[in-house]
Amino acid sequence: MQILNTELSDVKLIQPLIHGDDRGWFAEVFNAKAFEAAGLPTRFVQDNQSFSQRGVLRGLHYQLDQPQGKLVRVLSGHIWDVAVDLRRGSPQFGQWAGFDLRGEELEFLWIPEGFGHGFLVLSETASVLYKTTNFYSPASERCVRWDDPKLGIAWPLSGIGEPNVSGKDGLAAFLDEAELPEAFAG
Repeated sequence: MQILNTELSDVKLIQPLIHGDDRGWFAEVFNAKAFEAAGLPTRFVQDNQSFSQRGVLRGLHYQLDQPQGKLVRVLSGHIWDVAVDLRRGSPQFGQWAGFDLRGEELEFLWIPEGFGHGFLVLSETASVLYKTTNFYSPASERCVRWDDPKLGIAWPLSGIGEPNVSGKDGLAAFLDEAELPEAFAG
């Protein structure tokens, strides 16, 4: 598998090697030795899956007291996935990166603890699976507005118009007012 750097130094794009023949294909999608060699976690405690319609935007979510690193994969469909560095004091604080992820491409996105995460569904439907390094804690969950002008995320909304967001996400705090993860220690 290839573990590729992205414009956000701690976010990684993971591309498993696909072995195919006339019967189909096989891929090793997780290997603890490869993850450990790349400095990525090897222990995940929870799997989450979502199914969404075109135009649904989920995020930008993160947790404070029980921060979660996320290993994200699209099982079916097409999304535009976004990671935002929310770690106060990080040299990349407030910077974001977007990734075009499709189920048939078998790519994973590693988003570390302290990053906000969200995605926009670009296909008719999409099923997204993500493994987390910590358990979900409703009391610890926070959200930054997807459309915060200070972040300036260039969501690909052409042909979609106004995205479909949850009531909770629609009331999310702007970055300047948000309760953020602990200061960056790296």
